[in-house]
Amino acid sequence: MSERRRGDGRADGGRGEARVGGGAADAEAAASPFVERFAAQLVEAGMARMPARVFAALLSSERGALTSAELGERLTISPAAVSGAVRHLAQVNMISREREPGSRRERYRVQGDQWYSALTGRDAMLRSWQATLREGVSHFGLETPQGRRINDTLEFFQFLEKELGSLMERWETHRSQHHGR
Repeated sequence: MSERRRGDGRADGGRGEARVGGGAADAEAAASPFVERFAAQLVEAGMARMPARVFAALLSSERGALTSAELGERLTISPAAVSGAVRHLAQVNMISREREPGSRRERYRVQGDQWYSALTGRDAMLRSWQATLREGVSHFGLETPQGRRINDTLEFFQFLEKELGSLMERWETHRSQHHGR
């Protein structure tokens, strides 16, 4: 008999119930609605579905870190799906990889400052885009409609880069005052 998928993507064997066995399983089951809800919100904001689910699972895990096998089990997804999701999340600085002590297995960790790291890591990308946009403005000229549109985009990214730096400084001050870090 084929397994039926629940609305949260987990297989339940057609019984309409979550598999819960106590202890860690209870915590995992309690986290599942959060994981799926937050992941759905991240998807609405533009993140791919599987990286969103993996990120939400890591964020809601007790240690903030899980192995590939733990992620696969928790989300009932294939090793390939986990691999693709963690690769993407690591590329955009949302998670880090670390080795389990005494093992060859990798553990994936979400830090408390992942949003800060992800946003500040965008500086190089913004500068690269600005350089290309400047070339576009030079190529088309400000007297053309496309040159003006490209220049508006350039000015927006210049503004964003300036404001993002100021915003991050204010965040560091806020965080140290409220969290002692």
